[in-house]
Amino acid sequence: MHRDSSVHIFLVIATILVVIAAAVAGVNPIKQNINLGLDLQGGIHVVLQGVDTPEAPATPEALKGAVGVIRNRVDQLGLKEPIIQLEGNNRIIVELAGVQDPEEAVELIGKTAMLEFKNPEGETVLLGNELKDARAGLNPNGTPEVHLTFNPQGAEAFKQITTENVGRQIAIYLDGNLLTNPVVDEPIPNGEAVIRGGYQSLEEAENDAILLRSGALPVKLEMVEKRTVGPVLGEESLQKSYKAGLIGIAAILVFMIGFYRLPGFIADFSLVLYSLLVLGILAIFQATLTLPGIAGFILSIGMAVDANILIYERIKEELRAGKTLMAGIDAGFTRAFWTIFDSNLTTLIGAGVLYYFGSGSIKGFALTLSIGILCSMFTAITFTRFMLRSTARSQLITNPKLYGA
Repeated sequence: MHRDSSVHIFLVIATILVVIAAAVAGVNPIKQNINLGLDLQGGIHVVLQGVDTPEAPATPEALKGAVGVIRNRVDQLGLKEPIIQLEGNNRIIVELAGVQDPEEAVELIGKTAMLEFKNPEGETVLLGNELKDARAGLNPNGTPEVHLTFNPQGAEAFKQITTENVGRQIAIYLDGNLLTNPVVDEPIPNGEAVIRGGYQSLEEAENDAILLRSGALPVKLEMVEKRTVGPVLGEESLQKSYKAGLIGIAAILVFMIGFYRLPGFIADFSLVLYSLLVLGILAIFQATLTLPGIAGFILSIGMAVDANILIYERIKEELRAGKTLMAGIDAGFTRAFWTIFDSNLTTLIGAGVLYYFGSGSIKGFALTLSIGILCSMFTAITFTRFMLRSTARSQLITNPKLYGA
């Protein structure tokens, strides 16, 4: 039994050291998978307001539909974790972090994207809501163009339109601007069309393809506010924050060892494991980290240490009362568990309320805090207990003074 416990301890420590080494080697991949929010890397903040028109009143339902369309457009730009949300009954807030070309992004998200096919008499004979797909490409001559594919209803309508207008022009308009005005050579029964001749670059064609794929806005939107947001913390300040955080964590590690001896050493391992778990979860889900999110992470580190302190103080009391090492550890964990559980549960409830009713960076704070609390409970209650019990069973260290008592 003693030998098995010793083997368990050494295996766990070796595994943690390997994980730490792997984490240090994988710092760059972790950083690449954790996105920085608007306040850390800058971007644009746009406020759009719905405008009533006879064809499309700016109702709350129409604004919700517009949010979905804008989100589709932003997603196809390749931007990570945009903030797109309703404000009041008739406004939409869009925040995009790390935008390379703010003006182009703003123009893209605000366009109505109404596609129309008109006959020579100027009558609209087909709308873009019958589209299934739109893709940009280059023809054999290297000229940019957009390939359109209609759904079954649109394909049938397009077949009828081209049949009726052989030898005549069918004009294609996007938001009232003429894109192309080709002559129909023959009926087109396969539901496919090409927009060519009006694009100066492939990027311009791709932007129109994005607009057409994401669909037209169900309501007219006017831009009432647009501003470029610089990072709250510059690169130098961000590096100083990292340095301050590392110094603070190092001070905690030294304090835990100095005050609690062996349990403090185990708590330090637990804290390292906790940090790896939180950062790993954030990287896996490619979370966006903001200043409030960093605050939530730091706060949860303090709570992780606090859980270990509660447990160790209980263990010290049991050992001072004359209990054996194993009995003191078991009693200490049992007595501290509900205190830790109650405090973390109430914090989780508060974080849940913040996440449900909050928005943007408030949600980021609540989410990071919640992940940190759950990981801290796991490491403090399972990993720390396992290590202390294995140490006690191994009888490698039995002096109560080395357990802080």
